[in-house]
Amino acid sequence: MLTMPTPQAVLSPLTTSSLFLVLTVDPGGEPVVRELLADLSGIERSIGFNHPEGELSVVVGIGSEVWERLLDGPRPAELHPFPELRGSRHRAPSTPGDLLFHIRATRQDLCFSLGSEVMARLRGSVTVVDEVSGFGYLDRRDLLGFVDGTENPGGQTAVDAVVIGAEDPDFAGGSYVIVQKYLHDLDAWERLPVEQQEQIIGRRKLSNVEIDTPGSHVVLNTITDPDGTERKILRDNMPFGSPGRGEFGTYFIGYARTPAVTEEMLRHMFLGDGPVSHDRILDFSTAVTGTLFFVPTADLLDDLGDEPPATADERGSLGIGDLKTR
Repeated sequence: MLTMPTPQAVLSPLTTSSLFLVLTVDPGGEPVVRELLADLSGIERSIGFNHPEGELSVVVGIGSEVWERLLDGPRPAELHPFPELRGSRHRAPSTPGDLLFHIRATRQDLCFSLGSEVMARLRGSVTVVDEVSGFGYLDRRDLLGFVDGTENPGGQTAVDAVVIGAEDPDFAGGSYVIVQKYLHDLDAWERLPVEQQEQIIGRRKLSNVEIDTPGSHVVLNTITDPDGTERKILRDNMPFGSPGRGEFGTYFIGYARTPAVTEEMLRHMFLGDGPVSHDRILDFSTAVTGTLFFVPTADLLDDLGDEPPATADERGSLGIGDLKTR
């Protein structure tokens, strides 16, 4: 009897605390990284065991540039570097990232504890590109004052939107994730009348009810198939900031079965759609990072400690292809 691969905790409920770590793997650091990834589920269980109410979980993503350095065999069908987008007014940069650790809990100390353990194991083998601690804000609002994540799918709809199936059988149970760090100009935003803010977002600020506004953020992020079926992604965006430094932002993280859906949303935002030149929220929110990762199954991560990947000589003099069978 075939056993279904076990996904990572991509579909875990939204929490009030998070830690995002984006790292690059230093040359020669691959064995240490593989060992940590294989041990990670056990580390998470150990830290969370005495605090079940904390709902601690972690999701790991692996980037395009490091894939063959860490794993042998085939490559996820749609894994590629995040494509930079340059619109008439705004830019979505593509920034480095080999590993993403998305740590979630209802308590920030649990995120800190797991993140500290991860970095203690990896220090000297990786370089930290970005580290962001996110927090729940009021009633699930972002720092612009609007409820975030309203359109997240649930139940089987979420599974269908996020978890790879028969279209890439070697990686069934996996997902793709795109992350971007946005910094907000809150002073400029708060100078706008609430009614104008609502027109930009496409929702009422107080009630969260969607309003019919052509070219709004909601409209530009609605992607449909030719038959009218709406394509969904799973967002777990988190506010972050530092009042002392005057830094206020949103960490965007979107999981999907295919990165094409999220990329189409971002093209609409940055490059426009039809007569709309760009998402007006970008006049107040600047993307400073952008990276795409593949999220392998928990089983694949657990097995990483069993066998190192083939060397370039084993794969061929140019490091191309793989003659070994899986």
